[in-house]
Parts: sequence; structure tokens; C-alpha cells
Amino acid sequence: MGKSETGGAYEGFSAEERAAMKEYAQERKKAVRRGSKADKAAESVRDVLTKIAEMDDSDRVMAERIHAVVTATAPELAPKTWYRMPAYARDGKVVCFFQSAGKFNARYATLGFSDLANLDEGTMWAAGFALTEVTDEVEARIAALVKQAVS
Repeated sequence: MGKSETGGAYEGFSAEERAAMKEYAQERKKAVRRGSKADKAAESVRDVLTKIAEMDDSDRVMAERIHAVVTATAPELAPKTWYRMPAYARDGKVVCFFQSAGKFNARYATLGFSDLANLDEGTMWAAGFALTEVTDEVEARIAALVKQAVS
């Protein structure tokens, strides 16, 4: 949500934010129409893989690697789309997600965790991580975070 630089007046949602909200509404409608639990799960995986395939090259490569790490590390998390982003949920509630840099024209992608993730460390801890590349070292860190998040 933006404010004008001169008067601080509310300008409304950006085009990207409006698009994300519309897509989220479509996701919810689509989820209601699906058949069996197995059909819903299979369709959700296809939706995530489709969203990943639509990303720019660098975002797509990172999203593919993150998808592989999350699904291998925490098979109990179900892939789903959430505000046009690949996300991974337990009992329908998002635990972590990948936000591509292209989504909001940002300079980096983000691996984010919801408040359901068990990442608590004292009175302050990170819930989002900027990504410019997913190396072997980054993959190991993601696996450790996801494992901790679902513990």
C-alpha cells in the first residue's frame, strides 16, 4: 500500500497487489469446486508447478530447487498456490512460501515462513529470507529451516 510522497495520502493497492488478490480469490473458488481429496492434492501440485514454470529463468530455477528441497524434507507439507506463489501447507495452512523477484519487481526473491513455522528463537527471529541464487549451501540451509519449521 502506497502513500503519496507529497501529502502522505493513501493511493490504494498497486497493480501487482490487486492482481495477487484476484488470483487468491480464484484459487479459493477453484479449491471449492475440486472433487476428492486426492484430486485436490494432485491439482494443487499441478498449480504450483505451473506457477513455477511461468516464472522468469532465475526465479524459476530457484523455485524448482526450493520445491524439491521442501517436498523432500517435509513430505507432510502439501504444495499449493497462495497469492500466486508456490506455498507449502500443513492441514491447509501455509507454513512456507516462495515469492519470486518478478512478482513485485523486487531485486531478490524471498523464502518466507508463516507464524505456523516453528522458527522461534528468543523474542525475535527471521521469518523471511532474501534469495538471489540457490546454491548447495543455500539448499542445506533451506532444508534445515523447513525441518525446524515443521518440528
